[in-house]
Amino acid sequence: MKTQDNPTSSVRFHIVNSTKFDLELFSNRASLGNGPRHTVWQLKETLNAQIHQPDTADDSLVKPIHQLLAKLVIGRPRQWVLAERILQQTGANDVIFCGGEDAGLPLAVLSLLKRDRPRLVMNVMCPERWRPRLFLQVLQLHRLVHAFLVNTAIKQQYLSKALRRGNDSVFLLPEQTDVQFFYPGAGTMAKQRPLIASGGLEQRDYTTLAAAVKDLDVDVKVCAVSPNATSKTKCSIPETLPDNMEMRHFDWVEFRDLYRSADITVISLLDNNYSAGLTVLMEAMACRRPIVITKTEGLAKDMLARKLVWGVEPGDAEGLKATLSYLLAHPEEAQAKAESAYRYFLEHHTSEHFVAVMLDILQQVGDATATDGQLAVNPKLV
Repeated sequence: MKTQDNPTSSVRFHIVNSTKFDLELFSNRASLGNGPRHTVWQLKETLNAQIHQPDTADDSLVKPIHQLLAKLVIGRPRQWVLAERILQQTGANDVIFCGGEDAGLPLAVLSLLKRDRPRLVMNVMCPERWRPRLFLQVLQLHRLVHAFLVNTAIKQQYLSKALRRGNDSVFLLPEQTDVQFFYPGAGTMAKQRPLIASGGLEQRDYTTLAAAVKDLDVDVKVCAVSPNATSKTKCSIPETLPDNMEMRHFDWVEFRDLYRSADITVISLLDNNYSAGLTVLMEAMACRRPIVITKTEGLAKDMLARKLVWGVEPGDAEGLKATLSYLLAHPEEAQAKAESAYRYFLEHHTSEHFVAVMLDILQQVGDATATDGQLAVNPKLV
């Protein structure tokens, strides 16, 4: 943290979530060892930041203009209500970190009407969406965003090119998970034969996974839940599961035990450029498990290039079956690569590393705010 002698001592920090989280629940659960910490809470505590979240209570404040803006630009009407409220409370001495473009774009649009504007730092999940990109370009809204954050190199390249911004203002954030919760340990699940683990819903291809394992002498357990899933979440699930495959909800402790008990973690994905599956990838690496992942753009291909995981082509059930059979027949080789992936995770992808990078960016934006200087963020930790 900056000391009282530094410019950011007078800067106020804010964090805007795209959806509502019970962050105190995360914190309390983590303190009991029953779940991972949330990085937003870690940032809040370190920066003494104010948290802003959309709430169903805001629906009573929705006006036709909010509905129109949500339809034309992005987000839900209540996010536009929240943006209005935040801008009423903030000015040039405030730095606002937006957890997604659906939280950030309403602030950027409405700040056009505000003379005493706060500085915006926007995490961008899907830079290829045409409507947000159009508004950022046509209305030059990208000039009101002092730093863009993305989680893969391909997104960084795409956004930098689309907005004609250099990598000095479009930053690559490390994917992360909480090493205080997800770490290697002995699994406790009873096994009669090898166990395959999987999890998540976004862009998952469980139809291909089911086809690959139906004739293998294994059991497959899938944690079929995602904190980011919506009614529009794309996921391929077979109409009938094979007898050796189970899909259900696992609580956090049971899910960690599934990783630890599994011989292999499989992340089977539909062909996408959304960078789906990264959370499960991090959690499995943190638990030192061998990983098979579909070859999609982004971090998956990066891990494949580093020879830390095994990869299969999208929709290739036979290829997935052959890879699983090979790993089960060569457990020493599988575990050696899992050990390499675990060491790489500890160096680059812990939540502490993520928070350190975020703090560096936000504090330098704060410095530029306090001194009325130009932003020149260059995180040394990335």
